[in-house]
Amino acid sequence: MSLTTNVVVPNVVLQSSFTMPVIGFGTAAMSNDSDTLKAAVIEAVKLGYRHFDTASIYGSEQALGEAITEALKLGLISSRDELFITSKLWLSDNHSHLVLPALQNSLKTLGLEYLDLYLIHWPLTTEPELKKFPYDEDDLLPFDLKGVWTSMQECQNLGLTKSIGVSNFSCKKLENLLSFATIPPAVNQVELNPCWQQKNLREYCKTKGIVVTAYSPLGAKDSFWGGNHVMDNELLKQIAHAHGKTVAHISLRWLYEQGVTFAVKSYNKERIKQNLEIFDFSLTNDDYQKINQIKQERKVKNGPAGFEFAENLWDGEN
Repeated sequence: MSLTTNVVVPNVVLQSSFTMPVIGFGTAAMSNDSDTLKAAVIEAVKLGYRHFDTASIYGSEQALGEAITEALKLGLISSRDELFITSKLWLSDNHSHLVLPALQNSLKTLGLEYLDLYLIHWPLTTEPELKKFPYDEDDLLPFDLKGVWTSMQECQNLGLTKSIGVSNFSCKKLENLLSFATIPPAVNQVELNPCWQQKNLREYCKTKGIVVTAYSPLGAKDSFWGGNHVMDNELLKQIAHAHGKTVAHISLRWLYEQGVTFAVKSYNKERIKQNLEIFDFSLTNDDYQKINQIKQERKVKNGPAGFEFAENLWDGEN
């Protein structure tokens, strides 16, 4: 029996000229069991996933790196170059002099020589070495975006990452960044799904050639989110029933048809497989009318902090 399936995930071309698979496998869990994660990554590689998304704060870099080594040993991939690996710079390293050491530390933990994409995780800064979640208001410092981005550009120029980008940036913050960047951000990774569609941000990024990646494309079940508004949505259930598909299929297909890439997380073998099964159908005009009726609500209101400062973080953008 073949170790792999016939699912070939399409790519998008980034501004940096490198290609990125439209479907990524997310590893964002604050209390990862490394054996479970490694097994899930190996299964994902077998099924056709080639893009893996991690971050220093997730605590998943080491397990992901070990899984990549295992995938090479098993012959599931012939070279690390077949994979697209994304990691992110945490708030405590959002200082111009700490960007390069933070990336080097992520590479060491992953056991890799380079990343395919390195993102500023949040447009916020804290004291160096203050690595926690959530933060208190007093923990935040002024964010030197220009200094940090200059260091991000240096990381790309050194070949330690092929592309650089941001996460959780509003249109206003992107506009500020583009006013001085010599290397524009290739990607902006944000909360995005049928229940938080971010039309204005998507349109802005499209005009600037910035690829949008959706995190939590299927919502989430933990208390941080307050219930899963995506998987429980009645309109999405109606569309799924009409197509003989799941709500997850509909949500991911909608993102794909919008030209949005996404990182989807599951450690369940069957769901890992199902999340790839979105290329054999299309949404109809009636489906789009229903999706356009869905009540919109941002779930990640405060970011990595336990207090209300959403207006400053998101610049009042909907």
